[in-house]
Formats: sequence, C-alpha cells, structure tokens
Amino acid sequence: MIKRFVLLFSAISLAVVASAANTFRVDLYQPTTINGTTLKAGEAKAEIQEGKIVLRQGKTSVEASIKVENNKDKYSFTSVGYRDDHKIKDICIGGTTTHIFFEDSASN
Repeated sequence: MIKRFVLLFSAISLAVVASAANTFRVDLYQPTTINGTTLKAGEAKAEIQEGKIVLRQGKTSVEASIKVENNKDKYSFTSVGYRDDHKIKDICIGGTTTHIFFEDSASN
C-alpha cells in the first residue's frame, strides 16, 4: 500500500514539474504584434505546446509557431529579442537552456 502511494505521488510530482517547465512569465517591453494581434507592454504568460507558443495577457491570447533549441549554458534571465517592426524574434528563458525562435510566418 505504501509503495503504491509513493509511486502515485512520484507520478503526480513529475507531471506537475513537466507542465510547469512549459509555462513561464515574460515581460514585453514594448507593444508587440504576433499574427496580427497586438499585446501591450507588460507581463504575459507563455506556454509551449508541441512547436507552438501561446502568449496570454489578460483576456488576449495569441498562438505562434516556434522552433525550440537548447543552449549548452543556462540563461541568467528571461529576455525577448525584437525585430524592427515590434515583432518578437526570439525568447531566452531564464534559469533554463531553452531558446525559442519565432518562425517568420508566425511574426506577421
């Protein structure tokens, strides 16, 4: 009985950790346009889902295609790279080795 409880607790813990790793907070430093939707400067929640990212800010939500790569070193802080036209180029997630590249068609 105790072994089952420990196994169940371990499985639940791993599921929570795995889902938390795909969700993070990002600060947008300027109005940002993704797929024709503009997000205001400020905090947004981001979630990575199988080659896509969903950014949520209040009631506004937008999805974009991405490519995820891993760096050999961890990033010290989360940073957002912009193109000249206020579209996101990439995001580096602080405390991880994850580097997200927005696909050109997703930034239109």
